[in-house]
Amino acid sequence: MDKLKDRIASTFKSSDTEEWIDVHYTRPIGFLWAQCFNHFGIHPNVVTILSIILGIGAGYMFCYSDLLHNLLGVFLLSWANIYDSTDGQLARMSGKKTRWGRILDGFAGDVWFFCIYLALCLRLYNQDIPLTHQRWGILIFVAAALCGIVFHARQARLADYYRNIHLFFLRENASELDSSRQQQSQLDNTPRKGHFWWRVFLWFYIGYTKAQERATPQFQKLYCELQNRYPNGLPEKLRQDFRQQSLPLMKWANALTFNLRALCLYACCLLDIPWLYLLIEAVPFTIIAAWMHRRHETICQLTLNNILAGKY
Repeated sequence: MDKLKDRIASTFKSSDTEEWIDVHYTRPIGFLWAQCFNHFGIHPNVVTILSIILGIGAGYMFCYSDLLHNLLGVFLLSWANIYDSTDGQLARMSGKKTRWGRILDGFAGDVWFFCIYLALCLRLYNQDIPLTHQRWGILIFVAAALCGIVFHARQARLADYYRNIHLFFLRENASELDSSRQQQSQLDNTPRKGHFWWRVFLWFYIGYTKAQERATPQFQKLYCELQNRYPNGLPEKLRQDFRQQSLPLMKWANALTFNLRALCLYACCLLDIPWLYLLIEAVPFTIIAAWMHRRHETICQLTLNNILAGKY
């Protein structure tokens, strides 16, 4: 049993960035699936595509108000999330870890929630706005677009970036901290002929990384200084000091990724108050993201000041 736990733990990115639900539920089941897929030589990207199909199915189920369809939606989205874990575990287990897989993995979650938002809009379209006799109508599509693009996308993008920054200070080789400049260089050097879809993925990913960089000006200053000053690796004390300050933020970053969102979604759909999920996206999750952003930028500024003062 201990050996099995160690093997499962070996497929984690790090204990610092893993959630309790993932450690005790998602990752163990994902590990078993990864072993199965690895036995049959199935590529991690195939598993990612399966997770996209399951997520689309979940969105369809949330179109309906009855309990059975919503329970099926919960089941399918949970299964999609397990496969989202499985593909990364399989990639680390089999050594088939690719940049294409990294980008496709991020794209999967976007597809899930696009379908879910669309489903909630169709579900609410002919229903009354709470405390009124006015139908939602087209207004629900406006509200969903606002929550999805302005709130959800920004929150998840920031949380993903902060987790990768933490991994960079924890173990540089474990981080997927990409820069828009590197991605642009890769796009420029990728031939147009025969690489259409790869170039499309890179184009979208460049926009994603640019948005992360624009949102974190203090970290960008710190990162630039780190690259110039420590080309052969960061001092251990610097790593440990930043990790200690960043670690408390990881629980909030995790809250803005999948599990907490999914639990809120499940509760709102099963109780047949799906509009409340959009409100949760807009208010409490936005407050969490704003506080986390302010705190992280402060940590980066203080770390840079300490470097310039010669502490490291």
